[in-house]
Amino acid sequence: MKLKRYRSKRKYEPILPGPREWPVVRLSRNKKEFLKEVIEEAYERIKSNTRNKTALIEELETTLYKEKARIRQTPWKVDPDDEHQFWGKVKDELLEISQQKAKDEDKANNILRSIIDRYAHEIAGNFNTSHYRFARGVATFGFNRLLNAARIKKLGGFWSNELTMNDKIQINGEVERLRTLAKKGTVVIVPTHSSNLDSILIGWVIYTLGLPPVIYGAGLNLFNISIISYFMNSLGAYKVDRRKKNMIYLETLKAYSALALKKGCQSLFFPGGTRSRDGRVEKELKLGLLGTAIEAQRANYQEHGKEAEKVFIVPVSLNYHFVLEAPSLIRQYLEKRGQERYYVENDEFSSSYKIITFLFKFFTKGSDISVSIGEAMDILGNKVDEEGRSFDSKGRQIEPQDYFIFQDKITVNKQREAEYTRMLSKKIVEQYSKIARVFSSHLIAFVAFEIINKHNKKLDLFSLLRLPEEDLVINYGEFRSTCQRIKNKIDERIKEGRMSQAEHMEDTIDNIIEHGLINLGMYHSKRPLIKTKEGDITTMDMNLLYFYRNRLDGYGLEKHI
Repeated sequence: MKLKRYRSKRKYEPILPGPREWPVVRLSRNKKEFLKEVIEEAYERIKSNTRNKTALIEELETTLYKEKARIRQTPWKVDPDDEHQFWGKVKDELLEISQQKAKDEDKANNILRSIIDRYAHEIAGNFNTSHYRFARGVATFGFNRLLNAARIKKLGGFWSNELTMNDKIQINGEVERLRTLAKKGTVVIVPTHSSNLDSILIGWVIYTLGLPPVIYGAGLNLFNISIISYFMNSLGAYKVDRRKKNMIYLETLKAYSALALKKGCQSLFFPGGTRSRDGRVEKELKLGLLGTAIEAQRANYQEHGKEAEKVFIVPVSLNYHFVLEAPSLIRQYLEKRGQERYYVENDEFSSSYKIITFLFKFFTKGSDISVSIGEAMDILGNKVDEEGRSFDSKGRQIEPQDYFIFQDKITVNKQREAEYTRMLSKKIVEQYSKIARVFSSHLIAFVAFEIINKHNKKLDLFSLLRLPEEDLVINYGEFRSTCQRIKNKIDERIKEGRMSQAEHMEDTIDNIIEHGLINLGMYHSKRPLIKTKEGDITTMDMNLLYFYRNRLDGYGLEKHI
């Protein structure tokens, strides 16, 4: 699937006439009222799931237990200072209820409301128009300066304006349709997720394309890193804490997302839930937040019928030659999968200094990023045209509203909507597979790992990762011919509309290999792939090679090695 390259040198005006009309601005202006709605919605959701006071008290006790375990086992500096006091008070109140012969349901309800209130205010974003403009300007200015830092002499100094972010980041795919649909309905952007830089990157893309500001579902862990925390807060991110697994938190989070979408806020969240630990493009998605898009669409139909504003889902693939956090991500994956068979060494950690260092190295080197925008779909995964009309797999126009009708009336059916969410997730995953762009670094990492795997067929993954250095050398002739064979297979799949590749992949195989060797893991101290003095290929880190190899997993290419 060859996507049209989009490298705009012109500045797009915002989709809406002015920031006062942005839904996210209206939401921020009426934040107190909105949070009251969120709290009430979450309360009703939880009460419907706990149909008697005994079940409610058990849920409160479960939440207390999980929260105290979280505070003890995984504390973060971004956590509120009064964590111990709040949950200590909840414990005392629950203990008081348990000592009563007749359980006091009103007291249990009050505890529930206090927890929901705390969660809702923790989740809530803080979008501010002036902060948004300032953060956007600082990011663009800073990144453009970094782009020129390595060319000081050539271009006349650090302040040269010769290069811009458009020269560094290529935006491909269904750009014009995305812009058009943003005028006609509520767009939900669902990107792949491999790096902590993804949120900043996709924010820059939204600005570059002239799209209205979106509300972000950003991981709370990002707010531990001061430089990212500033930009996330300024851009109105709402916080998602993956440590909190209790039902009360999850229902509050879903209520926040569903109500924001219902109010027309363009939204963005990573449906994979967290960064890909093993380097693969997501194959399974978290359904919680994804399901809120379906809830919002059904609620809009209930209120406005066929005239309701539609919700559009737009998959996006973020494509890198290398990922800053790859060493720690793959360690986490292997530790979980291998348990006692895998020995975990000292882990890396993220910090503002590390992020700044990475940004400098990235922008002053030749490595590019590609952002691929997929085909928009409705909340059932059906294709939509420029007018926002939905079409089924046979090209027949359909009305998504009809999927929510039972006995001539739009109804709420959680089981039905859960199935629709699963259908939508499959369609998003299919799009990811098509639009994820193959880079030279992905190709050579895949080929190298699979050749080593082929030479050691009897070994399992963990034995393979522990091979001695002398068993990791690959003859260059074999490596080159295999790269060419896999490249040919990729070309076939592109013609069939099943894959996409970067423009540099249209070069000769020797240039592709050289390009890949330069870019693959350029930031890592141990390079995943290098040339030996004799001209053969080897790796300095099998774990990293495996991580980057996985980018091409799922296409059936390994059978051609």
